[in-house]
Amino acid sequence: MIVAGLCISGCGYHFAASGDVLPQGAQTIYVKRFGNLTRITGINDELMRYLKDEIALHRRLKVVDSPDAADLELSGTVRTSIDAPINFNGAYEPTVYRNTVAVSAALKDLHTDKTLWSTGRVGGTQHAPVVATNIVITTPTFLQQNLNANDIAQLTDLQTAQSQTAAARDLMMQKLAQNLYSEMAEGF
Repeated sequence: MIVAGLCISGCGYHFAASGDVLPQGAQTIYVKRFGNLTRITGINDELMRYLKDEIALHRRLKVVDSPDAADLELSGTVRTSIDAPINFNGAYEPTVYRNTVAVSAALKDLHTDKTLWSTGRVGGTQHAPVVATNIVITTPTFLQQNLNANDIAQLTDLQTAQSQTAAARDLMMQKLAQNLYSEMAEGF
């Protein structure tokens, strides 16, 4: 077991999002307002909140409000946001939507003015059932919400669609921020 541990540690293997690729001296990061190429107003600001939370969660870098106080700067653009129906009932009405967001991003060392990492496309996808009959109330995703089976049965179709779309979007943004942080910290 010790030999296996030494082999793993010696081969460069490390845990995801540990920040091993980030410069040793870097302690602070400024998240610049992302651009928005979509038709969804404010999606870039929404993503920024999730990104700042994700960075703070790892405790490797401190998020600051000014580039003057930062060692690193994360910038980018929300390139696409698509909500498309992927499942239909017998009357060809949508019952499930797929929400997808894709961004491009770059991490810059503000002391050397060098780009440390960049990506053309990091994405997040989540499915949102929009009718009560398509909601599986035993899934971890549903159980994390503030609803139960009786609540769903009493909601109108519009309320069901709105609540489930919002929950799916929240989860998708969390996953997107996690993916972006992982790729940035590990230099993928």
